[in-house]
Amino acid sequence: MRSLRQRGFGDDRGLSTVEVVILAPVMILFILVLVAFGQLVEGRGALDGAARDAARAGSIQKDHGTAMAEARKVAESDLADVCSGPVSVVQTSQGFAPDTIFTVEVSCQVRGLAMLGLNVPTTLSASFSSPLDPFRRSA
Repeated sequence: MRSLRQRGFGDDRGLSTVEVVILAPVMILFILVLVAFGQLVEGRGALDGAARDAARAGSIQKDHGTAMAEARKVAESDLADVCSGPVSVVQTSQGFAPDTIFTVEVSCQVRGLAMLGLNVPTTLSASFSSPLDPFRRSA
């Protein structure tokens, strides 16, 4: 009877250890990439919500200056945990006359791929429109 080594069974001893050593960093990198892209998706949703809230907060104000100040305040508070830089709020609609549309564009740089050491600029923006409320605040 031949021994196990002669049959070829002893040649792959330790092979599973080598597989784990090679595959573990690949799996960890894959999980980190998933987390980074998840942050980008979360950032997109947060920006959409902040643009909606900013447009609505601005549309119920009496004058243009107060409307932009309130829109900035609301967007900055909504995006405090999402953005890694300053939050930009820009009015893209014309004027501030009654019965028109108040549109703002909110943008900022989200963390996203920076956690992986990739210096890819990830500036996202979102826009939303809200009709100027005919019963706006008077004070």
